Amino acid sequence: MEPVNYEKMNIQWFPGHMTKAQRMIEENLKLVDAVCEILDARIPGASRNPDIDRLAAGKPRLVILNRVDLADPQITARWRRAFEAQGLAILETDARSGKGVNAFVPAVRRLLSDKLREYEEKGQAGRPLRIMILGIPNVGKSTFINKVAGRKAAVAGDKPGVTRGKQWINIGTGLDLLDTPGILWPKFDSQEVGELLAITNAIKADVLDKETLGANFMLRLRALYPQAIEERYKFRPDPEANGYELLEAAAKKRGFLISRGEYDIERMANTLLGEYHEGKLGRLSLETPDD
Repeated sequence: MEPVNYEKMNIQWFPGHMTKAQRMIEENLKLVDAVCEILDARIPGASRNPDIDRLAAGKPRLVILNRVDLADPQITARWRRAFEAQGLAILETDARSGKGVNAFVPAVRRLLSDKLREYEEKGQAGRPLRIMILGIPNVGKSTFINKVAGRKAAVAGDKPGVTRGKQWINIGTGLDLLDTPGILWPKFDSQEVGELLAITNAIKADVLDKETLGANFMLRLRALYPQAIEERYKFRPDPEANGYELLEAAAKKRGFLISRGEYDIERMANTLLGEYHEGKLGRLSLETPDD
């Protein structure tokens, strides 16, 4: 992606319960056979907590690219190849519809085939495998667990940080899942990472300046998917315009007028982000393995 002149934003989000959650994860890793990390397929790099590599070192790992229904399939294929090149097992899912979820149990059993053989040799063939489920807030973790379990076993919500404590969930196929609170890292590596998390709703949007976020998202769309702006908001994005001017052009097309000649940029920013969350802009990925 070409360098874009984004507006500066101050993004810091690390509530106290996150520190407690990280300690809990460290303490419970010794109880599990493998770690399953759920990522947002639209932003697999930004939604990946870098502490996970350190926390889960030495444990077999399964990476789930969730929300593939909202991501660009060509970019998702590139992410899959990149993760497989690192020796990680990969599963693509859309937890809301259940697509790909049925492949979870077979994938875990393949990942832990040595452990299953070991249990059989010890005469413990019925012993369940224990899997820790990790992911940042609002990545669809609880929805995924409920689909796998076939019942409402985990609390799901569309706001970040609904899952606070740990819970063991038996899914009835020789697997016990340990659901954990969504954790973010203490500070984001860059404004870009923070923005991507905010755009996809991993960070509570009310802690940010929505207009600036919307303006920067418009710039990102113009660089990556200009056709999405043209098709949804019925104007061709001016290559010289700044993000606020692009938001204003969209507000004008939507008729979001505050007073004569003045358009409601804040309402347009909220609309833009909301329509992206709902998939109305199309299947858009916001970063590639090259980024």
